[in-house]
Amino acid sequence: MQVKELVEKIVRALVDSPEEVAVKEVEAPNMKILEIRVSRRDVGQVIGKEGKNISALRTIVAAAGKGKGYMVELVEENRYHRSNRHHQHGQDRDAE
Repeated sequence: MQVKELVEKIVRALVDSPEEVAVKEVEAPNMKILEIRVSRRDVGQVIGKEGKNISALRTIVAAAGKGKGYMVELVEENRYHRSNRHHQHGQDRDAE
């Protein structure tokens, strides 16, 4: 299973409207960005209390991505929630 499909499966399990979940993989220099789109009412469920769900998702992506520099963004209509960290070559680095 590819990282994108894994993320899609996990996010669909978290939300009330799984049919509205879309995950897009975008190539960027030295990283791959996974843009997650969900219905407006499901954003809170993906983020979770105190950000625990999105944090856990980032950890899973880092492990499954095997150091390939994946970054997770939760996109909501004309706004997005960029993870405050991304994983590159097995190390946490603060995103700027």
